[in-house]
Amino acid sequence: MNAPHIITLGCRMNIAESERMRALLAGETNLVVVNSCAVTGEALSQTRKAIRRARRENPSARLMVTGCAAEIDRADIAAMDEVDGLIANAAKLDARAWNVPTNSAPIVSARTRAFIGVQNGCDHACTFCVIPQGRGVSRSVAMAEVLREVEAHLEAGAKEIVLTGVDLTSWGHDLPDASRLGVLVAAILDAFPALPRLRLSSVDGVEIDAALFDLIVHEPRVMPHLHLSLQHGADLILKRMKRRHSRADAVELVARLKALRPDVAIGADLIAGFPTESDAHHADNLSIIDELDIVHAHIFPYSPRPGTPAARMPQVLRDVVKARAAELRARAAARRAVWLGNLVGETLPVLAERDGTGYAPNYARVALPPATPAGVVIDITVRGTEEGLLQ
Repeated sequence: MNAPHIITLGCRMNIAESERMRALLAGETNLVVVNSCAVTGEALSQTRKAIRRARRENPSARLMVTGCAAEIDRADIAAMDEVDGLIANAAKLDARAWNVPTNSAPIVSARTRAFIGVQNGCDHACTFCVIPQGRGVSRSVAMAEVLREVEAHLEAGAKEIVLTGVDLTSWGHDLPDASRLGVLVAAILDAFPALPRLRLSSVDGVEIDAALFDLIVHEPRVMPHLHLSLQHGADLILKRMKRRHSRADAVELVARLKALRPDVAIGADLIAGFPTESDAHHADNLSIIDELDIVHAHIFPYSPRPGTPAARMPQVLRDVVKARAAELRARAAARRAVWLGNLVGETLPVLAERDGTGYAPNYARVALPPATPAGVVIDITVRGTEEGLLQ
């Protein structure tokens, strides 16, 4: 193995951090790094499976684990026979933690879409969430540093910048001028007029500032795709989760967005089977998919995480949780199928990836003509759909 092999699980923030680790560790050989996730019990299970598979495939490599599982389940991960060592999540981008030169040249990935982490950690206390345990308090990356990273990615050929963070819309609160995310997005667009596409990862709807809202609905280079950290459609469950929005808040936000930019595609995270969830609460969760026209749904069956208040609440039976998650996925798939069908006949500018597909501005995945080079934006007139792909 002539270069480090980095295995990434979980969120877009991990993707962004893995790219920076790949640059940081470019001179290392025979090294495998598992950048782990522990947001749910299933995510932790996938982390363990990835570690075991990595060891089977690389029996002589040095296998290191970082990421949220390396914090939240540190003792259990460290005890795995396959693991040679752990790197603290907060230190994963620190050259000293890896014992590599601190003056290593910043090598930028040649990805067509560049994930840039502009914020880390979280100051909120959602009752189901262990992420603050794994990532600490909210910290913002200074604007100048963000602009330097955007510039490096654009010089390396990236055609789309994806801003990501654990609590992305809290960016700026801890900086000297307490800027908001809209200021950062505007600065990126002003500094790089040739940047074709800018996309936001998951956002908290109640934290969208006026400037950011204006850019989402009026700026064509900001992609018409907004993924909401929604979590549930029932007000009582949202309250028990300690979320800061109501169902009505989400409905009002999406209505305002669609009134000004009708082509915006809405995504959302939804949790099935949260403690105390009744049949009526589940019905509210199902109906929010249709009311908000959620076409990019991430469905998570609730799993109790150690040390969280929700783990001490009355639990829903596991078979009920699984059944409700399946119902949510089926409802979301039906809604998405209708949306994809309505795109037939439209001509969409698609950013080509390396696997023969690409992303439209609304984040629909599109099959591309054979031999389409990665990194080009090609107009595709949609003729139909097949297995969730526009054709």
